[in-house]
Amino acid sequence: MLNTLYLLIGIALLTAGGEALIRGALGISNRLGVSPLLSGLLVVGFGTSMPEIVVSVDASLKGLPDIATGNVVGSNIANIMLILGLCALITPLGVSPIALRRDAVVVILASLLFVGLAWGSGLARLDGSLLLLALAGYLLWAYLSELGSASPEGEVYQAEATEVQTLPGSLFSSSAITVLGLVLLILGAQVLLKGATGIALALGVSEAVIGLTVVAVGTSLPELTISVVAALRRHADVAVGNILGSNIFNLLGILGVSALMQPLQLSPRIASFDQWVMLGVAVLIFVFLYTGRRLSRIEGGILLALYASYVAVSYTALA
Repeated sequence: MLNTLYLLIGIALLTAGGEALIRGALGISNRLGVSPLLSGLLVVGFGTSMPEIVVSVDASLKGLPDIATGNVVGSNIANIMLILGLCALITPLGVSPIALRRDAVVVILASLLFVGLAWGSGLARLDGSLLLLALAGYLLWAYLSELGSASPEGEVYQAEATEVQTLPGSLFSSSAITVLGLVLLILGAQVLLKGATGIALALGVSEAVIGLTVVAVGTSLPELTISVVAALRRHADVAVGNILGSNIFNLLGILGVSALMQPLQLSPRIASFDQWVMLGVAVLIFVFLYTGRRLSRIEGGILLALYASYVAVSYTALA
């Protein structure tokens, strides 16, 4: 019971910290005159993935590589099957051509890069550097392509950044909110890990399974919130673009930073099963989006059913 409470408190702190960090960092960008597109792309993109990055880095430094890698792999699986599946049930999700050509393809390439680099011995510091270099290349490509032809995702990033202009406060208050967000994220990560490891011991399942499911869904709440709100407002392209972008940040940014700080061993469970599920889901969502240029309610139902099956398998034979 206490471990569950720790888990819930950790998720709440991560959610509040991520929101504070996004708004504070966008406020700083605005005060310093950084372009709305660039600040939005970087801050909103990184901001929604901050819970994952803090938890994974903290787990890596504490010698919990199964949670560090399981959190990212599980988040990418949940983002597509759970969040996009849920959003597609709310409203069929269209996709902009640029998101399909660029982001959906990069999700597959990033998944392949992770599988290739982690093959055999996990991720070394050099592998982490390569992942971060790939992320820098993607960000440059995304920024230049958004400048040439603004997509719905880019417009939302700009809207998020511009919205901060209407908020009261100075550079000092924006900085204070940013620091508060970081503190909440760090504290939330500590509490979440305590609860997650305690639950794993109590249930007799591996830390990898807890990282792949409970921790992964908990740290994906910012993506869930943004995508569901976008679906309810019929901004379908935003829901898709947000998830694709988040998955790219997760693989290239979070695992890159985590491996750079502490080499990550890949658990046999993730190496033999979950990384292939993640890669397969990346290909599946590309096929769904490419064939009809949208994700239908039927396809959303299929994704949700697949995720339910994945979780069921995780807690039975493969746990």
